[in-house]
Amino acid sequence: MTKTLLRGLAIAALASASTAVLAQNLAVVNNRPIPKAREDAWVSQLKQQGQQDTPQLREMIKQELIRREVFLQEASRRGIAERPDVKFQLDVQRQNTLIQALMRDELDKRPITDAEVAAAYEQQKKQMGEREYRARHILVEKEDEAKQIIEQLKRGAKFEELAKKSKDTGSAANGGDLDWAAPDAYVKPFSEALVKLQKGQITEVPVQSQFGWHVIRLDDVRDAQVPPLAQVAPQIREALQQQRVQGFADELRKKAKVQ
Repeated sequence: MTKTLLRGLAIAALASASTAVLAQNLAVVNNRPIPKAREDAWVSQLKQQGQQDTPQLREMIKQELIRREVFLQEASRRGIAERPDVKFQLDVQRQNTLIQALMRDELDKRPITDAEVAAAYEQQKKQMGEREYRARHILVEKEDEAKQIIEQLKRGAKFEELAKKSKDTGSAANGGDLDWAAPDAYVKPFSEALVKLQKGQITEVPVQSQFGWHVIRLDDVRDAQVPPLAQVAPQIREALQQQRVQGFADELRKKAKVQ
């Protein structure tokens, strides 16, 4: 009876231990456990992206982790992880993950403040100036071509039709229309010529820039349309974050001893 009792206690102990192991694991695939902590980590990541922690989500994650484990075991059986090209890709992915985490850590330590966003907004408003211009242009390779276009326009040719031959294919399809923009949105020779024009006027002589020769027509002028801070704050914050990350990278590079 004593032996039977001991055997029963041993079986119960084994069952209890087995239950404890299963509780720590999400599943066991070919005797290889998938820790439940891995599921919890996935849930945590998805919650940060707006997902709700539900039984359905956890079941979906469980099935995905099982699927991945099956693939990983087969990849291991085939020795894929030892291939040079795979090792290279894994190393690059590891580097990318660490670098991205470092940048997030730096931004967490030195976050962009609301005051910095507001200051950048005011600076952008100053740069925009008080006026916006709606212009059209025709861009050609040579000065003589531009002069011929000006002569054609003087004889009554339609600007929109001639603009179809412009080197600037982005605006050519729209009759050379560049939409509303502040003067500083353009290269200096272009902007200097633009602000001297009256509404409806065309440049008397071609304007040269690094892109070629421009014939410009000013269609309209208006007060600068500045969107409210609340509307553009996310984009400004993102731009400032990129600047901060770039500054951090430059700082580390200067401190590094490179031989």
